[in-house]
Amino acid sequence: MSELGAGSAGAALPNATLENKYMRMLFERWSKQLSLGGILLGVVFFALSLTPSLLPRSFLIQGLLSGCVFAAGYALGTFLQWLWRYLELRPPSAQWRKRITTTASILCALMALYFLWRSSAWQNSIRELMGMAPVEAWNAVLIVVVAILPAAALIAIGAVLAEGARRIAARLHPVVPRRLAFVLGVVAVGALVGLMVDGVLARGALYVADQLYARADQLAGQYEAAPTDPLSSGSASSLIDWNTIGRKARIYVQSGPTADEIEAMIGRPAVDPLRIAVGFRSAETADERAQLAFDEMLRVGAFDRSILVLIMPVGTGWVDPVGIDTLEFLHAGDVASVSVQYSYLTSWVSLVSQPDVGVDAAQALFSIVYAHWRELPRETRPRLYLYGLSLGAYASEASAPLYDVLGDPFHGALWVGPPFANRTWQYAVANREPGSPPWLPRVGASSTFRFTTQDNALEIPGAEWGPTRIVYLQYGSDPIVFFEPRAFYRRPEWLTDPRAPDVSPELDWYPVVTFLQLSFDLTISQAAPPIGFGHVYAPPDYIDAWVAVTEPPGWTAASLADLKNRLRRTGTHEAILAGWFRSPRTDDRAAN
Repeated sequence: MSELGAGSAGAALPNATLENKYMRMLFERWSKQLSLGGILLGVVFFALSLTPSLLPRSFLIQGLLSGCVFAAGYALGTFLQWLWRYLELRPPSAQWRKRITTTASILCALMALYFLWRSSAWQNSIRELMGMAPVEAWNAVLIVVVAILPAAALIAIGAVLAEGARRIAARLHPVVPRRLAFVLGVVAVGALVGLMVDGVLARGALYVADQLYARADQLAGQYEAAPTDPLSSGSASSLIDWNTIGRKARIYVQSGPTADEIEAMIGRPAVDPLRIAVGFRSAETADERAQLAFDEMLRVGAFDRSILVLIMPVGTGWVDPVGIDTLEFLHAGDVASVSVQYSYLTSWVSLVSQPDVGVDAAQALFSIVYAHWRELPRETRPRLYLYGLSLGAYASEASAPLYDVLGDPFHGALWVGPPFANRTWQYAVANREPGSPPWLPRVGASSTFRFTTQDNALEIPGAEWGPTRIVYLQYGSDPIVFFEPRAFYRRPEWLTDPRAPDVSPELDWYPVVTFLQLSFDLTISQAAPPIGFGHVYAPPDYIDAWVAVTEPPGWTAASLADLKNRLRRTGTHEAILAGWFRSPRTDDRAAN
């Protein structure tokens, strides 16, 4: 028995040795194919990726970012090295090549070590501005460990594509000249990748994301009873089926202050606000959803309130509780608001893939409501406002055709965290008054457009409001607002002095790298920062904006300051994002 075991082990040994030898050969072959120029430039890019951007990053996010940036640097370095050979430029002598390689390797290694050592301090320069706890220096080790996987995966994918181009070129070489064959091989692989990414992967990923969000939207509140208040959307008296109102829209309908809670907060009589929500599944088309919203508004008496707000939610149908609650406090509940869902996708996905998805819904809602509103007596009709956050601001901004409303304009708009793609916002920033920074521009006489940040900048000496008041509330650290595709090759204007107070003084611009940093910031714009920074807007800033837009009666500077202090003390960050109140408008309200 022992002899059999020994024989089996002896027979297995050569196989293991051969396997190890084969693996070493594969590794040596792969390592020889690596581009030295790509590695050196990849290390430089990796080091630069450790510098701060708009938002703080955990070691996991930083590692993923740094790995992707290393791969981008490697690809660029490999291309430049190939271009040198392709142009048949004279290489340096072997002696000088060795000296250059050794010197460059040492300098790149020292740069990477220095930047890793500085990375914690750079991250803390953002975290200090945002009142966050500092990160520890040993995070640098974790960053390197995490970065290896995305870097290796992306470089391997690049190697496969390069090998495919070479094989196609080899097949074509007997028919066409060598260099033309190579160009045709690169074009063929590029076209195939473009087709796969845009036509298959991107569309497939978008379809999967849409289906996942749609399922989540359908499952929302599956075991939750409909509201019993007849004035609530989805109740037995409502024209809107409760089962068609998605999870995020239900938060808007169910959360929010009651008249008693408003009275307790502001110290004077109040009424229950009206909130109308139409889900994406409530009707087939944008026009039908707008008509349903309008019919529900007539049913509950929305046009009898003093303030009427047309809300464009973010992609998932979510309405920022902070944004609408603060308005209801300021006007003692005498507010009717209506929200129409137009997508299932979260905002940054929709912004990148289909930014105009909500425009049709916004235009349909505005058209039908405005047509009815302008027929009402001017003395008794409500004041009409628009509101949107993020992608909702993009859609809301496009909802009112300028020339159609000049004769009888709506009263104003509050657009919060406007995406960088907003056309009106882009025009206002591009045509700002000389001397005003892009993160706080002044437009003309400031009679229609005004901008503000964490520090109220809406009171402008000598400026008087016109008939329509439009306020943009934006933070300098919000990547949804200040992402710039041209940062790939050009320094953004918002990096010039003076820069926004919530932007790190250590932030600088580097071609390609800064673009990738801002791209990662987009995906964590709501997850990374505390309230009052990034894409998470704070109650006091909403209050300042709504006061400027709507001029609520009965408020003094002292009473507004008291309201802000009360709201600062109400709940945690997560509670504020989910809705401060769980008002007992129904007996069977479930926690979200």
